[in-house]
Amino acid sequence: MKKYPKIGIRPAIDGRQGGVRESLENKTMALAKAVAELISTNLKNGDGTPVECVIADSTIGRVGESAACAEKFEREGVGSTITVTSCWCYGTETMDMNPYYPKAVWGFNGTERPGAVYLAAVLAAHAQKGLPAFGIYGHEVQDLDDNSIPDD
Repeated sequence: MKKYPKIGIRPAIDGRQGGVRESLENKTMALAKAVAELISTNLKNGDGTPVECVIADSTIGRVGESAACAEKFEREGVGSTITVTSCWCYGTETMDMNPYYPKAVWGFNGTERPGAVYLAAVLAAHAQKGLPAFGIYGHEVQDLDDNSIPDD
């Protein structure tokens, strides 16, 4: 059986504690799991097996958590990453800094949290560092408790 690279799912979060981060943990991990399910259900490797996803062990709100995620992805054979978030995060603290992985960032288009602001900021940070990244942003505004992935 051939080994294929896996896709790493990076759940980024606002790292400010004291109620902010804690209120977003479940939503952010739910988005990560939804993306992993979408990929594993719809994408196949060359031999027809489902593409495997690896989700970070925790949400990523600080540099140390981002580094721990990178170490896990290296061990697990990840070859590309998708960062997902429903909220503002500090872009350069949470972004995927691996220069060799293709990257995507999904900023949830929600009514109550600015995932789009993070998306714009982190894509600008990627551009400044010369790290190409693909931005994903849904057309329709979703409620915060809506974990569905829009068709677009």
